[in-house]
Amino acid sequence: MSSPAPNVRSGRIHTSGPVVAVTGAASGVGHLLALRLAASDEVRKVVAIDERRGEVPGALWRVMDVRDPAIADRLRVEGHPVDVLVHLALDLNLESDPKARTAFNVRGTQTVLTAAAAAGVRRVVLVTSAMVYGALPDNDVPLAEDAPLRATAEATCVGDLLEIERLGRRAPRAHPGLNVTVLRPAVLVGGMDTALTRYFESPRLLVVAGSRPRWQFCHVEDLVSALEYAALEKAEGEMAVGCDGWLEQEEVEELSGIRRMELPQSVALGAAARLHRLGLTPSPAGDLEYTMHPWVVSGSRLHEAGWRPKWTNEEVLAELLEEVAGRHTVAGRRLGRKDAAASLGAAGATVALVGTAALVRRARKRRGI
Repeated sequence: MSSPAPNVRSGRIHTSGPVVAVTGAASGVGHLLALRLAASDEVRKVVAIDERRGEVPGALWRVMDVRDPAIADRLRVEGHPVDVLVHLALDLNLESDPKARTAFNVRGTQTVLTAAAAAGVRRVVLVTSAMVYGALPDNDVPLAEDAPLRATAEATCVGDLLEIERLGRRAPRAHPGLNVTVLRPAVLVGGMDTALTRYFESPRLLVVAGSRPRWQFCHVEDLVSALEYAALEKAEGEMAVGCDGWLEQEEVEELSGIRRMELPQSVALGAAARLHRLGLTPSPAGDLEYTMHPWVVSGSRLHEAGWRPKWTNEEVLAELLEEVAGRHTVAGRRLGRKDAAASLGAAGATVALVGTAALVRRARKRRGI
């Protein structure tokens, strides 16, 4: 599935619709959204904010760090504040230093919210993840948007996302008149590199014994269209974004053609924790929880506003498998061809090491050692 080319407009300010600022507009989701908004007849002007200039025809660029308090002065066009600010300047890179990543994400969000209030922006749109609900065996399937956020900070970037959510809830109380809307996508696919997309780069899918995961995806194109809805003020509040329904683990295995490797929970989690502690993998043990228990969301609030996903879970999984073809990952760590050949039959470093240990134990038992 592909998107139509955007209808490029001139740089003039249209007389109707909101002026929308987008942080992180030079790349990733921010760039895709800025392009979409710049091509929309419902948007008066796009203000693109990033540390480097990108290619968004017709946008007004503000090249700066979102942590700079001076951003408040740049959220104006012809003397008037922008109407909506969509904050997408986040570092979610698995390879980033965790402390530096958290400092950037939290400080950036805090500065953007304060600057938006000071400039007179009426709405800020934040993006976190449905991971903030937590992956727990007793979760409702699907989860309602107002379900409690029960995640812990033990999975990659989830601590940052929980803090961003806290800042978003606090901002309207500290700055009356400021609306904060939050979008929480399911497993994001489409040029994304996350611990959950890397799960499908392994030659075997790790399944923890006794668990029953459900898989729900969100294509980047659907997230961008949902963000456009929020920017145009067609929907507000805390909203989940994803494909309708979900896939059972057995369906994922059948559709992908990748077989499972099953391990006891204590063994899988213990090995993952040790590997991460030793610095051998970027993924902490908490990431495994999201492959064990359900965290499927309903997306009812966006549906009630008239938004619908264009992608199905099956279609997104097919695209993901096409994207990761030829890559070899061991518990979140990418391998070269030589290393990968030595790890075939494993679902990651956790599976490789633990699986090898299990084979050794069985061999010793057979020999009576």
